[in-house]
Amino acid sequence: MSALGWRDGKNPEVLLVCGVGSGFLPKAPGTWGSVLGLLIWWWLLAPLDWWVQLGITAATFALGWWFIERVTRRFECHDDPAIVIDEIVGIWVALLGIDQSAMLALLGLLLFRVLDIAKPWPIGLADRRVPGGFGVMLDDLIAGVLVAMVLQLSVFATVQVL
Repeated sequence: MSALGWRDGKNPEVLLVCGVGSGFLPKAPGTWGSVLGLLIWWWLLAPLDWWVQLGITAATFALGWWFIERVTRRFECHDDPAIVIDEIVGIWVALLGIDQSAMLALLGLLLFRVLDIAKPWPIGLADRRVPGGFGVMLDDLIAGVLVAMVLQLSVFATVQVL
């Protein structure tokens, strides 16, 4: 059950950490946040150089961490299901530097959601042991890095075969 809802969306910080309302959707808010992240990546980030994508992702990570700290303190909730800025940043990390390919983007989304939901080591360890806004962001960052490695290795292997 989410402590945050549409009524709280009038607060700009809540609206930001809840993915402009995607986190308020009734079923699978993390998936909706990831889809929003994918769409933002597709339309705004993918055309940019990888290092610009990295800079925007790092800045969003830092701002997300800071805003999560503020929102969770104010609303007395920790890692509320409606908070999806972590999923948005995580999918950006997963897709960092890949070509704008629908197949790779959807594969990245699928792998990211599987890892984010299942929380295998080291994702689960970070989720359980790292407190606060940094912990909320960190498990998705790790999931994104693992997916990015898989995608980059897949692209490398495909190029080597061709």
